[in-house]
Amino acid sequence: MSNIGVWENAEPGVKRKVMQPGTSLMMMEVHFEPLAEGYEHSHPHEQMSYCLKGSVEFTIEGVKTVVRAGEHICIPSGAKHGAKALESSILLDCFTPVREDLIKR
Repeated sequence: MSNIGVWENAEPGVKRKVMQPGTSLMMMEVHFEPLAEGYEHSHPHEQMSYCLKGSVEFTIEGVKTVVRAGEHICIPSGAKHGAKALESSILLDCFTPVREDLIKR
């Protein structure tokens, strides 16, 4: 069963919806409850995260950066990163190439 367009739980207080991907680019909407965390991880995909609502503290390779509504951040391929919502927040994450690990076919 496909998870495209379906809300699913990621980490505690974090839910995500993967959108229909293109051939080499995909987007995912991520909702955070206050103080919820996207656990530290890395992947070979380049990522951009645009903050639609709230504020999120990203840690990329040990460097902390706060991104607020209307701002974005770039995460290089292979970089160890995580995120913590400072308040109720929404991100739009874009990845290239497509993250097959996030898509259930």
